[in-house]
Formats: sequence, C-alpha cells, structure tokens
Amino acid sequence: MLLIKRGRIIDPANRVDGVFDVLIKNGIIARIALTIEPEEQGLRVIDAEGKIVAPGFIDMHTHLRDPGQESKETIASGCKAAAAGGFTALACMPNTGPVNDSPLITGSIISKALREGCVRVYPIGAITRGLQGEALTDIGALKEAGVVAVSDDGEPVMNAEVMRRALEYVTYFDLPVISHCEDKNLSQNGDMHEGFISTRLGLRGIPAAAEEVMVARDLLLAKMTGSRIHIAHVSTAGSVDLIRTAKAKGVLVTAEATPHHFSLTDEAVASFDTSTKVNPPLRSQKHLDALWEGLADGTIDVIATDHAPHGAKDKDVDYPSAAYGIAGLETAVSLTLSKLVHTSILTIEEAIAKLSLNPARILGINGGSLNEGGDADVTILDLEKEVTIDPENFRSKSRNTPFAGMRLTGGPVMTIVKGDVVWESESP
Repeated sequence: MLLIKRGRIIDPANRVDGVFDVLIKNGIIARIALTIEPEEQGLRVIDAEGKIVAPGFIDMHTHLRDPGQESKETIASGCKAAAAGGFTALACMPNTGPVNDSPLITGSIISKALREGCVRVYPIGAITRGLQGEALTDIGALKEAGVVAVSDDGEPVMNAEVMRRALEYVTYFDLPVISHCEDKNLSQNGDMHEGFISTRLGLRGIPAAAEEVMVARDLLLAKMTGSRIHIAHVSTAGSVDLIRTAKAKGVLVTAEATPHHFSLTDEAVASFDTSTKVNPPLRSQKHLDALWEGLADGTIDVIATDHAPHGAKDKDVDYPSAAYGIAGLETAVSLTLSKLVHTSILTIEEAIAKLSLNPARILGINGGSLNEGGDADVTILDLEKEVTIDPENFRSKSRNTPFAGMRLTGGPVMTIVKGDVVWESESP
C-alpha cells in the first residue's frame, strides 16, 4: 500500500491539475483527495511535495531484441531501463529473431514479460511474414494472441498494394498500422541526412524525400481505406506538413516524434560518433524546427523513444558500417522536459499527454489517466532535478547514446506499476 502526499497531479484525460493525495491499495488507486491521513499499518508514505504525479508513461515504440538478440537487450533489462526512464509500459516492435509474425511468438513474449518484466509489455505484430513486405500475416490471430498494433518497423512496406490490404484488414480488428516510412530506392542504406553536412563529411546522404513520399502514399491509402494509420519517428518538415493537412481533411492519422530527432541536428554527426547514426537520420535545423511546431500544434501526437539498443560490435566500427539506433528509454523524459517543456514549446500538461494519454488511446490499452478504481500506474517527476546522462549507469544492456555527459533539467524520480514501486531515484 502506498500513500502519495502533496503531489501536483496532472492528469490530462480528466483535466486535473492540482495538489492532491493519492491512496493506492492492491494495485488500484483507492482514493484521490485533498488530504488523506495515513491510518493503516504497512502503508508507505511518499512525500511528493513539489513533484508532478502523472499517469504512468507509455513508450509505444521500443525494440526489446528478445527473442533472438539477447546480447543487446532482454525483456528483463529493457523493462528495467523503461522503469528507470519513468515508463510504466512499453510496446515492443516485431523485428526480433524470429520475427513476431505468429501467435506463438506473441504468446511467448507476453509470457516472458509476465515472468521477468517489471513494467507492462504490449507486443506489436508484424504486418508481413518475416518483415519481407510480401505476404500479410494472420492479423486476426495476432490480435487474438495479444498484439496491440501491427508494424514492419525497421523495414518499410514498399509494395503499396500490400500496405493497402493491410490497412483494409486491420479495420476488422480495430488495430492501428504503425508505418516505417522510407523509400529504400531513395535512402539506399545511406549514413545520414542528405545536405551540406553529408557532403562536407563525405558520407552517403538520405534525402528528406525518402520519408516524405512514403508518408504521402500511406496517408492516401489510409484515406482510401478509412483505416487508422500511425506514422512512426517523423523526422522531416515535409512529413509534418503532410500529416497536418491529412488531419485537417479527416484522415485517421496519428504520429510520433523521438527525443533524438527533436533534440539533435545532423551537425552532431560531425563527431563521427556512431551513436548519432539512426534511421531516419538526424535532420537539419529546418526539419527540427518543423518538429517543434508539429509537437506544439498537435500534429504530432506522441513522444516515443524508438529505443534501439546495440552492442559494441555493431557500433564500435567506422560510421558507414555501424548499425542504426539509439538506446533511448532512460533519456527520453529528461530530454522532453529540457528541450520542450523548459523551452516553452510544450506545456507540462501537453508533454504528459504525449507520453501517457495519447499512446494509450492510439494502442487501445488501459492507462493514460489517474482514476479512482483504476490501475495504479504512476510516474512521479521532478521538473528541477539536475540530470547528467551517464550511459555506464543505464539499466539497458546497451550504451549507444549520443547524449553521454549532457546535463539536463527535469526527470523521473519514481515509477509505480500496479501499485508497486519498480524504480526510484537514489537522489530524489
């Protein structure tokens, strides 16, 4: 049992912003009131004065690497990283080994997460078998097994007819399609954003159009089919404009941005630190400005990590040979607070909605709100906490972050899942 005292509850779902006490019993929020006195034995009292008490954060874009690549991450280590980052739940992408393209794999992920995980884990199933972009999976069977969305993330669905059929198929099961928008004929396994910096560094460029033409295609297909589509890791100004226009026309589209895309530009690649190599790539300042605008005006609904852990053999190589990806679970919230909230791009209420309420609604899962009688998944934040990013302290098995040594302001201090404290800061 827990009693959270004097915290500022910010719950966008219920439009609550005020100082209250929260009583948690048996994994449920038993009571929210102005004052609750601790009257029962065995009750832990948490003083949250000056802190933010928010609905548990949900990362809807995580790569857990389990099964198949456990040297990079496991369900257990990924969940520990999520908890340390302030996330009470995560949705894991299907590019595992084997690919999560069958109910058997979905079931095994769920079972292992229940045994070994400390946060909630929601599998995302593959759109196509083996992520090959050809034959559709049995999406209905995957839904029955427990997936909350389908995606070939890591690979685009290059065939427009296959994507059309997928969008039609999911309408029967009320699942979103999460689209990795990349025209591989244009990106051609490039190293970084195509522009002045790539030319100066002599690295292969990936043009913004490689993302934008696929965003445009998928928005047209979503309009045609009347299906929901979610655009993953938006990185370009053109994509933001396309999504904004589609929303205005009634297309059922949502979108996400990652902390690395709204915090860094392609100038970071000049260090040749392979932790800056991501897909889509870090873009120029013009595109970063557009992401800020899209986040501020609601075009971009979600902040998601795209946590993509790698080991030394994949990153401690020359830049063109390095794997794409950043370990992002343990840095995302502090980057959001420092780069978006403290700079007034987002209010704290808007940031919390993009980290909790909106992912829950898009995925159709419990969470994203604090209700009496509801599950006690809670993230407690300190907006003034001084954070220095040290990858050696990561709970993730991987250390591939371009933010090492960066000083930020604000971060999580406690993560509560089903009423249990699964992580707390050593220096709240």
